[in-house]
Amino acid sequence: MDLGLSGKHALITGASRGIGKAVARRLAEEGCRLTVAARSADALAALRDELAAAHGTEARDIALDLTEEGAPARLADEAGPVDILINNAGAIPPGRLEEIDDAEWRAVWELKLFGYINLIRAVYPGMAGAGGGAIVNICGASGERPKANYICGAVANAALMAFTQALGGDSMNDGVRVVALNPGPTETEHLVRLTKGSAAEKLGDAARWRELWALLPDGRAATVDEIADTAAFLVSPRSSYTSGTAVTVDGGYCNRGSLM
Repeated sequence: MDLGLSGKHALITGASRGIGKAVARRLAEEGCRLTVAARSADALAALRDELAAAHGTEARDIALDLTEEGAPARLADEAGPVDILINNAGAIPPGRLEEIDDAEWRAVWELKLFGYINLIRAVYPGMAGAGGGAIVNICGASGERPKANYICGAVANAALMAFTQALGGDSMNDGVRVVALNPGPTETEHLVRLTKGSAAEKLGDAARWRELWALLPDGRAATVDEIADTAAFLVSPRSSYTSGTAVTVDGGYCNRGSLM
């Protein structure tokens, strides 16, 4: 299916690995021009070269830390006018209320919550002025089904969902669509590392980490490509009437009676 994205300029944060990297590859396949951003300059340069070799993609890489003062505005300025924004930067560690101190709450929110909001504030006027654009905020299913042992992430993702719904409810007046994408458990390097730690603690053997996924739908986590395919559809004209909502890709995980 042609998603009608050829020639569109997409800005993707957190693009050096995991879901962000998979989205960059997917949009490159669709013929998008890309600006990819993350903290790791080397990983971004490797991705840029990979996309150019595989698809002839025009890609620019910008290494920066979005938690630094003024960084979102600088990124928007360096990227220039964009048609698509994929907000994906930031992984929030697990932990219960008593395990997360004030500094950690603020640090993880600065990237995952305020990083998303501030970059949209920088990019949105240009999209509205051009008469169109699409923004996908990759949040997380924990915002829909919060758990005490992931309290910081659950609250941040719930806040991002509310932000998306509030902005996306009016944004089509400017020709801009804003959507939240909530992956359930997804086989990223980050989740595998966390699961191995849990397996070592619960099973006494980190190598048995896949056993902890046995209760997930289909006995597995989502692949990054499944999330990337959904993101590509949501920013495309094929999804032109989607805004102010959250799309969850979790195999029904959030609606199960018992969770991992």
